[in-house]
Formats: sequence, C-alpha cells, structure tokens
Amino acid sequence: MKNNRRDAILEIINENSVSTQEQLIELLGKRGISATQATLSRDIQQLSLVKQRDENGGYRYALPPAAAAEKGLFSDCVIDVDYAMNTIVLKCRAGMAQGTCAAIDAVNHEGIVGTIAGDDTIFILARSEADAKRLAKKFRNDILN
Repeated sequence: MKNNRRDAILEIINENSVSTQEQLIELLGKRGISATQATLSRDIQQLSLVKQRDENGGYRYALPPAAAAEKGLFSDCVIDVDYAMNTIVLKCRAGMAQGTCAAIDAVNHEGIVGTIAGDDTIFILARSEADAKRLAKKFRNDILN
C-alpha cells in the first residue's frame, strides 16, 4: 500500500501543480487512496520531495534535481527493463550505463541494496521481489515518459 501511495504521489505532482499537503491528500482521495497528514508528511520526506517555484511564481512539490536528471537519462539511455526475483536489469545504449547508474544512486530509491554498471547493462539488487517489481515498473514508465 505504501509503495502504491508513493507512486501515486509522484504521478500527481508530475501531472498537477500541488502546493500543499491538503491538496495532495484530496488528489490522492480522488484516486481512492486515503492518507493522514502525518503519513503524507513522512512520504514527502522519504521521497525527498522539494518545493520549487512554478511558472506562476508560486511553489509546488517536485522531485529533487537528481530525480529529474535520472528520469531524463532513462528516456534517453535505457532501452529495456526486466527483473528476476530481486534483481533488476537495465539494458542501456552503449556507453551510457555508468552515468545512468550514478543517477539512480543519487536518488536513493527505497528498496535498492546496491547497483553495478558495465558499458551497456546495469544490475540493481533490490531488497525483495516486491521492491524489484515496483522499481522495474517505475523504470519502465520513466522510459516511456
């Protein structure tokens, strides 16, 4: 449930200009996800969300620059994502794996034990198969967006 809520939070702040926790709770509710302010506050902290100026001069929740850089690298560099048990394998364009892996490490995703990169392949060791499945799904979405 926690991972689904956090995935929804990331989708919501990507699609909407959200400036308060109350707005975020309301938008989560529209997706059928209930959360208390305390839970949401912990999620915001653990996702390392920051408030940044939007195009109208107000503030909105956003991913930190490292996470935005990771997402950009994924769409440019990662070709395929797969997982087996608790290991995720990312296939990258030649010579792009190490930079992409450094971006993944900078974000500090919950559930990642460690990473290793070659020239065109990244291996990610997740804590559990559930973490691997969730992260593989997130990485696949980053390729498409």
